[in-house]
Amino acid sequence: MLPCAHRYTQFVQHFLESAEEFFMRGYQVHYYVFTHNPAAIPRVMLGPSRLLSVIPILGHSHWEEISMRRMETISKHIAQRAHREVDYLFCFNVDMVFQNPWGPETLGDLVAAIHPAYYAVPRQQFPYERRHISTAFVADSEGDFYYGVGVFGGQVASVYEFTSGCHMAILADKANGIMAAWQEESHLNRRFISHKPSKVLSPEYLWDGRKPQPPNLKLIRFSALDKDSISWLRS
Repeated sequence: MLPCAHRYTQFVQHFLESAEEFFMRGYQVHYYVFTHNPAAIPRVMLGPSRLLSVIPILGHSHWEEISMRRMETISKHIAQRAHREVDYLFCFNVDMVFQNPWGPETLGDLVAAIHPAYYAVPRQQFPYERRHISTAFVADSEGDFYYGVGVFGGQVASVYEFTSGCHMAILADKANGIMAAWQEESHLNRRFISHKPSKVLSPEYLWDGRKPQPPNLKLIRFSALDKDSISWLRS
């Protein structure tokens, strides 16, 4: 499942081509791409038992609004369609690529991925929402890890409950004129504290391509693109 704003449609082909090489090889996979510009989504050759659905959504003028609508979009899609079509659902940022095999070892009831910027720092440095007025508030004594919004998933019913809960919290903040420090990622972290993930993925499943690979991370499976170094993107 790939929420895709207009300027991010250029990443879809590279994401899908890398997924076809590395993501759940040998298993049935249904890609859902959400965009307000379906005509911009490229055609990519898919393997057997691999499907692609492009889901039209409303466009928004501000990236903050696009970001905050992610949980609503996912929960609505599950309720309307995905619950009949898939057993597990992963939500990915589209400006990323698979670099090594990603398989069924990642499946679980509710799956989170440790944010690559905070896997080796003390909890006191996690950028949780610290304002009490926000529903995403996290106390200094709370939290095991800081999770990235670029990857999360699990069994479809659990993902529905998770995203619906995040969406309701976002609406409550909006009614109070509050936007959490890191938008939907702040709400994702708050909810993972209250609803512990059954499986936690290491940063090899959510890396940042702008960072050098540390020696203790032997394999990078999924990584954000280093956009400054990509010739096709610069052109």
